[in-house]
Amino acid sequence: MSYAYLFKYIIIGDTGVGKSCLLLQFTDKRFQPVHDLTIGVEFGARMITIDGKQIKLQIWDTAGQESFRSITRSYYRGAAGALLVYDITRRDTFNHLTTWLEDARQHSSSNMVIMLIGNKSDLEARRDVKKEEGEAFAREHGLIFMETSAKTAANVEEAFINTAKEIYQKIQEGVFDINNEANGIKLGPQHSPSNPSMPPRGGRTDDGGGCC
Repeated sequence: MSYAYLFKYIIIGDTGVGKSCLLLQFTDKRFQPVHDLTIGVEFGARMITIDGKQIKLQIWDTAGQESFRSITRSYYRGAAGALLVYDITRRDTFNHLTTWLEDARQHSSSNMVIMLIGNKSDLEARRDVKKEEGEAFAREHGLIFMETSAKTAANVEEAFINTAKEIYQKIQEGVFDINNEANGIKLGPQHSPSNPSMPPRGGRTDDGGGCC
């Protein structure tokens, strides 16, 4: 299916916060309670519609372990959006957000849209991080904030789509140079109706890089 834009996302955060589960819920509409640790990077994609335009989201789910941090860093380059995830039942995953954020901002485009996600909102009885704390952290660092549950699917769609809306808004405002794929945005075939057989500007295929 053709699309107007392709946005590249990266999902970051500590091991076990539910990054892979969020991706699976968004792309496949299912929850996998037992998930092997991500080794390196996993990948998913899905089409959404914003403002009547088809947008393809290409999502890279990264490993949370310190030993894979250098691999993760290489994926910051060329990402238009990032989902920074912590587990509301584990205070340590919240405490590590500052380190993740510093890493992301150091290695990514300054225009990258970052959504802060407090995952596992279905485990209210085991909550260790108040929603207000997540909201305060997001405010302080200029992030969008949302609590989600990969298990019940609560707010999962909204998290990915709202990030895309913010990126799309920045494109409309001229913040992103859409001709530079290093920003994690690629023009799709819908942008060249005069010759639909031509590849998107830049001539790359969907998996043509710009991410690492």
